[in-house]
Amino acid sequence: MAELARRDSKISLASTSADAMSITEPAPASGAITPMTVEEGKTSVDITAYTAARLGEDLYDSHTPQNRRLLWKQDLRIVPLSAFIYLLCYLDRSNIGNARIMNSETGHDLETQLKISDYQYVIALMLFLIAYALFEVPSNYFLKKMTPSKWIAFLMMAWGAITIGMGGCKNYAALTVTRFLLGIFEAGLFPGLVYYLTFWYRVEERSLRVAIIIASATLAGAFGGAIAYGISHMNMTGGLSAWRWLFILEGIPSCLSAIAVYLFLPDFPETATWLTAAERTLAARRLEHNGSRGSAAPMTWVEARATLTDLRLYAHYLIYFAMSVSFSSLSLFTPSITNGLGYSSITAQLMTVPPWACAYIVTLITALTSDRYSARAAHSACAMVVGAIGFLVSAVLPVHAYAGRYAALIVACAGSFASIPPLLGWLTGNLHSTSAAGLAIALNVSFGAPGQIVGVWIYQADEKERGYPTGHWTNVGMLLLGAVAIVGLRAWYVRDNRRRKEEGGGEVLWKL
Repeated sequence: MAELARRDSKISLASTSADAMSITEPAPASGAITPMTVEEGKTSVDITAYTAARLGEDLYDSHTPQNRRLLWKQDLRIVPLSAFIYLLCYLDRSNIGNARIMNSETGHDLETQLKISDYQYVIALMLFLIAYALFEVPSNYFLKKMTPSKWIAFLMMAWGAITIGMGGCKNYAALTVTRFLLGIFEAGLFPGLVYYLTFWYRVEERSLRVAIIIASATLAGAFGGAIAYGISHMNMTGGLSAWRWLFILEGIPSCLSAIAVYLFLPDFPETATWLTAAERTLAARRLEHNGSRGSAAPMTWVEARATLTDLRLYAHYLIYFAMSVSFSSLSLFTPSITNGLGYSSITAQLMTVPPWACAYIVTLITALTSDRYSARAAHSACAMVVGAIGFLVSAVLPVHAYAGRYAALIVACAGSFASIPPLLGWLTGNLHSTSAAGLAIALNVSFGAPGQIVGVWIYQADEKERGYPTGHWTNVGMLLLGAVAIVGLRAWYVRDNRRRKEEGGGEVLWKL
């Protein structure tokens, strides 16, 4: 048997003993902001549980039998529920795009009945995004303080009730107020879920799971179009216009699901009663250097200042800003874009399904390969270029080339959405404390809000007959900007890793 020295779950032979193996945990460097490091001392570990890991390899690698069983158990409890939560969130956020054109031929659409202009409609969309930007950062603080199950259940109940209330809007003022409130309560969900995954998964395990969650947004787009198509035929049922039924029927599931989230969403590995004691220990130990901890101390001003003044993070935020323009515009204007391809308002709802279904498949494949080959930056950049090509083709084709423009829309959706999971996985992989992760993830998504505000303005109703050139060209420019920024930031990380190796600084710090 042997005495082993460990650094970040790597093991190497140090000396020989007759009876036991143990792992010595190094203390964190003085002054380092490392809430994820462990206390000094020795902890006995049964190495026989990791028979697939040879000396010098990672004991907590997801491909070893015990880790694989643990991850599968975690996945069954966390990933489907998280994806379902985000699907409901995205349905309630984007259904206003379906309501805008629903039964417009008969004058029973949202804009006509509330007597609002296209400009006022966009203002209502923008107020949602302003609230979204303002409340993302504080929401992540409450997620950890109140525990994920309580906070996310509260957010779901609130936004579900507000969505139902939107079905009763009688005028423009009511619409703007409800959209602003919806932004407040939906703001915390996406950054919260990304932050939440850092409590359960290591860097190389997150992108695929984030992708499954984000891909549920593309599923929501597909389901949302199909649901809107069906509800369009309920126009004036019970004396209510179909768009009112849309808000009511899509808000109810969020309220009901909030109860299930409160009861069944696990908070942290350390408190998971559905894991055995050995599994809880393993779950916590495999994240000591590679994730966040539910037991970590609250963020201090020193930690917050270190995150706020880390200039490299602002490059990540710029990239997310650039990506958010296409994310927002596609989310809210895909029904309008398909309606501009010569389809009726009801058929246009159904024609939004294929672009979102294709985006779902491509997003999952991109995330899977980016994790497998640890090439998140390259995958995001390539996906952005593909999305830009889709928008470029849409912009240059003749207005009446409906089939070609529709195919280009599918490509644009697939590329734009596929770029997001690797991008977020790349960011979280280069954050090295629980506090930094919570703050930086929220800031990243907050910086995306101005990009989303840009996205709500670029598809102008008076350009429908010309094929929305402003929207398409803007998305081309922003996606290419994001791709170039990714290449530049990755080059900086490569150069800094090389410098650290040459200076004998130990392991490579930055993930690519």
